[in-house]
Amino acid sequence: MMDAGMASGVDKAAARKAAFAARKLAFAAGQGQAAEILADVLAEYRGCALAGYMAMRTEADPMAAMLAHQGPVCVPVIIAQGEALRFREWTPGCAMEMGAFGAMIPAEGAWIEPEVLIVPLVGFDARGFRLGYGGGFYDRTLQGLRAKRATLAVGFGFAAQELDQVPIDEYDQRLDMMVTEAGVRRF
Repeated sequence: MMDAGMASGVDKAAARKAAFAARKLAFAAGQGQAAEILADVLAEYRGCALAGYMAMRTEADPMAAMLAHQGPVCVPVIIAQGEALRFREWTPGCAMEMGAFGAMIPAEGAWIEPEVLIVPLVGFDARGFRLGYGGGFYDRTLQGLRAKRATLAVGFGFAAQELDQVPIDEYDQRLDMMVTEAGVRRF
């Protein structure tokens, strides 16, 4: 577990810096069977709309789990700063284009409201809180989806990204589980 000097009220920027460094080292070592473990977990949710993501930089890559999913798959699209994400249908081989912040997104396709989300992260803790990139997109999105119906948030990353404690505020949404190369943790 990475000690980022976490305590209540600690600056998220400092935690992000430590978590990015740990993720970079973990990425270089490889993600092992993490995506296959994720696919096994998600098999229980076949038929449900699944939101994955196109891995960027040193993020753990969920592609194998997205390809294995038996049901509709979509990826996040940033519409505007301060708004919830929307999700566009993704299929293998579909035309892709560069979206906001450099993420690849489908050039066209149906908008889907996911029931299960694979959530990228910078860090996470044993309580199920995640440290994201700082835009609040996933927290805002999960809050909106969960207000309508049960929505499963599955964090996906490297075991080395675990922090002693993620600094949180009233807007932070808890993950339901975390999947890494070391296995599955339910919160």
